[in-house]
Amino acid sequence: MATYKPVVVQAFPKLGERITQDTVYWRGYKTPVQIKEFGAVNKIDFSPVPPYNYAVTASSRIHIYGRYSQEPIKTFSRFKDAAYCATYRDDGNLLVAGSEEGSIRLFDISGRAPLRQFDGHTKAVHVVGFLSDKYRIFSGGDDYSSNLWDIPSATEIVSYSEHTDYVRCGCASKVNADVFITGSYDHTVKLFDARTKSSVMTIEHGQPVESVLLFPSGGLLVSAGGRYVKVWDVLKGGQLLVSLKNHHKTVTCLCLNSSGQRLLSGSLDRLV
Repeated sequence: MATYKPVVVQAFPKLGERITQDTVYWRGYKTPVQIKEFGAVNKIDFSPVPPYNYAVTASSRIHIYGRYSQEPIKTFSRFKDAAYCATYRDDGNLLVAGSEEGSIRLFDISGRAPLRQFDGHTKAVHVVGFLSDKYRIFSGGDDYSSNLWDIPSATEIVSYSEHTDYVRCGCASKVNADVFITGSYDHTVKLFDARTKSSVMTIEHGQPVESVLLFPSGGLLVSAGGRYVKVWDVLKGGQLLVSLKNHHKTVTCLCLNSSGQRLLSGSLDRLV
């Protein structure tokens, strides 16, 4: 029998093995740590100040986790029903959250009982956040209204009833302390100015809006709904700049990385 000679298999570089800035960036992430919650998680918000703890809103509780421990270091549980959208203030001292029963609660991170309670919505409040002046709160509810609240007096400043369906997302401008934005299942995104009695801009997204985001400069607005992520120029009156259709199912969330250079989107197709 002839001597056996193995076939030399040529090695070709695999696609995607080229080291780019992108691959370096993503390799910087470590293996995720999994923490089990008792209910569906609807919001995770990181404290903007050291030690950068994060608030997890799930079921009728808000858990504050430390960066390295996998156990809650504090729990806020003064909710009769589900809690929504716990969000830190820019100084990391206060936390605001909406609820299924329609009330909004303000917590001091160092305490346990709510500092303030704001009542005015008649249905669940899924959207809450601070304006950049730190003394006012905006909210959006399933009663189709978008409200503005004063923290020191715990009173309602103004209520806008311009949406015709659930208000499920919103954000505040970091540049202008009077400007905030809400997105609704009525397919529109509305820009409000606290100094006026009605919205100052309406943008037609074309699908139920699940998430909105303002770039740090305040000039660009991103909306997500259906399979689309759309970027709008606010300074040009809400002109559509680009429509991204990279997902196969509804896009549910948006966020920017810490440098503001990358836009991340998450979808029901299980892809980021």
